[in-house]
Amino acid sequence: MYAVIKTGGKQYRVSAGQSLRVEKLDAEAGSEVVISDVLMVGQGDEVTIGAPVVAGAAVKVTVLSQGKGDKVRIFKMRRRKHYRKSQGHRQPFTEIRIDSIDTN
Repeated sequence: MYAVIKTGGKQYRVSAGQSLRVEKLDAEAGSEVVISDVLMVGQGDEVTIGAPVVAGAAVKVTVLSQGKGDKVRIFKMRRRKHYRKSQGHRQPFTEIRIDSIDTN
């Protein structure tokens, strides 16, 4: 069984037991979170597509850890104008494990 969920403005195809990194969720490590934005549920040849979400479907996940991604360097320069600007950014993420997909 698999599902397509929406979290952090992105869509992910998930199945039970899978772990992945998503945009930062406000939850502590070890806590359980229920994601109710389920766009599609499929099992074999049966596919249920929501409009826009599947009614009564939810995905239970466990938060494994919180962290920050690799640093992205931003460097802007205008030649011959004495302009240089350097920035860095580390995107926060949440690592989650998919526990179950409920379709009640």
